[in-house]
Amino acid sequence: MDLGIANRVALVAASSKGLGRAVAAELGREGVRLVLCARGEAALNHTKVAIEKETGATVLTVTADLSDTGAAEHVVQRGLEEFGQIDILVTNAGGPPAGPFEAHDMDAWGNAVQQNFRSVLTLTRGVLAGMKQRSWGRILNITSIAVKQPVDNLILSNSVRAAVTGFARTLANEVAPYGITVNNLMPGYTRTQRVEELAARMAEQQGKEPADVVAGWESQIPMGRLGEPTEFAAMAAFLVSERASYVTGTSIQVDGGWIRSLL
Repeated sequence: MDLGIANRVALVAASSKGLGRAVAAELGREGVRLVLCARGEAALNHTKVAIEKETGATVLTVTADLSDTGAAEHVVQRGLEEFGQIDILVTNAGGPPAGPFEAHDMDAWGNAVQQNFRSVLTLTRGVLAGMKQRSWGRILNITSIAVKQPVDNLILSNSVRAAVTGFARTLANEVAPYGITVNNLMPGYTRTQRVEELAARMAEQQGKEPADVVAGWESQIPMGRLGEPTEFAAMAAFLVSERASYVTGTSIQVDGGWIRSLL
């Protein structure tokens, strides 16, 4: 299937590894020009070389901590300077620390809001005017299955990612007349470094081995296994494509059936 996005420009946040990297690589295969950002310069440069070699895509990298509003604005500006436009925005950020409510002070809450909510607002504000001018745009927020079915011990993520969902659903209606879609994509338990780190922390707390924690998750997933980043990236590529022009305001899970709700 031709997704109709060759030569479009996509900004993919937190894209040096994990789901962000997988999405960037998938878009590169579709002929999309890429603006990639992450905090770690070495990992980001490694990803740039790998994606260029694999896909032939043109890749601009910008080292930035998106929890810093000025840094997020700088990423958008560099993308516009290099390519003249940004057609696709994929927001993404590492999850905040695990733990129950009483384990997090107000600073932790503030950091979670800054990293996982305000970064979305800043990046969206930076690209939206151009999308409106061109009457075409795709905004896709990587959130979490916790939005539909809260995950124990992840109160920061459960709360802040829900705020992103409310923002996106409202914005979707505001910008639909301009040919811009706004959607959320919710990864389930996927084989990424983030999930491996979460398994290690939970194992330490429970006196188990990380493999036992992962086995417990897999027992809750109808497909009986963790997802792969490439499976998630395939859905992301469709949602930001020309083919998905009538899909907006949605939150779609890629979770192997873990969420049990009807909607």
